[in-house]
Amino acid sequence: MIVTEHATTDTVTDTGASGDSAGNVLTFANEVFDAEDANRVGSNQGMCVRTVPGKAWECFWTLSLASGQITVEGPFYDTGDSVLAITGGTGAFGNAQGDMLLSPIGTEGKAFRFTYRLQ
Repeated sequence: MIVTEHATTDTVTDTGASGDSAGNVLTFANEVFDAEDANRVGSNQGMCVRTVPGKAWECFWTLSLASGQITVEGPFYDTGDSVLAITGGTGAFGNAQGDMLLSPIGTEGKAFRFTYRLQ
């Protein structure tokens, strides 16, 4: 299953040293669209903690669709793709297992493709 996230609400809270530093928190609650990025199919919400300034965050979030929810946890890299573990789900996704490939769309950090590889 492929969805497209529009990162319109992403907010970073600076928690330690000024600027990009370990421990900063990224929160979000964004709309998600189908693979063609044409129709809204749901939303996601979650948070990330900065682990390596300029390179990586550790994240967890919930994708909410009409048929249920899927939760993921893992790294989000500032550049390039990352793979997160599917940690569970509800409804039609009650037995969800597998992983999710996160791929940036463009270089602005405003949209991402999430490929849920359910087993």
